[in-house]
Amino acid sequence: MTIRVLLADDQALLRSAFRVLVDSEPGMAVVGEASDGAEAVRLAKECAADVVLMDIRMPGTDGLAATRMIGADPALAHVRVVILTTFEVDDYVVRALRAGAAGFLGKGSEPEELLTAIRLAAGGEALLSPAATKGLIARFLAQSDAPAPDPARLARLDALTVREREVLVLVAGGHSNDEIAERLEVSPLTVKTHVNRAMAKLGARDRAQLVVTAYESGLVRPRSD
Repeated sequence: MTIRVLLADDQALLRSAFRVLVDSEPGMAVVGEASDGAEAVRLAKECAADVVLMDIRMPGTDGLAATRMIGADPALAHVRVVILTTFEVDDYVVRALRAGAAGFLGKGSEPEELLTAIRLAAGGEALLSPAATKGLIARFLAQSDAPAPDPARLARLDALTVREREVLVLVAGGHSNDEIAERLEVSPLTVKTHVNRAMAKLGARDRAQLVVTAYESGLVRPRSD
C-alpha cells in the first residue's frame, strides 16, 4: 500500500528536494504541496494524505496552528504530522507534539531518517530524532513557563499496570521498542502491546503524545542537562 505524503514548506526548493526523495522511494508518493499551514490543512483532506511533512515556520497559518487544526478534525484522525524544523532546540517542537504531531525531525537529517520517519508515522508510531529525544522535551518542560504536573493526567496513570508505567518511562527516555525489549528481557511484540495499552488508557493519539504525557503528568522528571 502506497503511503500518501503531503509536503508543507514555504520554500519551493526544499519541497522539490523532498518530492524527489519521497517519490523515488518504493511504496511512497507525494500527493500534494502546500506553502502555508492553511493550504496544508485543506490539501490534507483533498489529497487524502497519510503523512504530512510540516515546516514549523511558515507565513500566515504556521505549522503549529496547522497541526492543531489537523489534530482537532475528526475527518483527519488518520493523518500523521511529522514536524520538520531547522533547529532541533526549538520550543515550538514541544508545542507541536502537544497539538498532536507524531514527531519531529531536523531538516539536516539524513534522507533515510526522513523516509523512516514517514514509515513510522504512517504505521501509527512516532519518530523523535535521536539527537533531540533524550533531553529536548524535558528541557523545555523544565522552563519557567512550563505547566505544573496535570492532576487529571496524573490520575489517569493509576489505570496503568506497573509494567505499563515502566514501559512508559522508557518510551519517554527515547528508547525504541527493541531497546525496551532488551532492557526488560521481553519480546518487542510484548513491548508494543504494553505501549498500545498505555496509549488507550491515557487517551494518547500516538507514541509522541505518550512522551509528552509522561512529562506533563510528572511521571518523568525534567532534566536540565
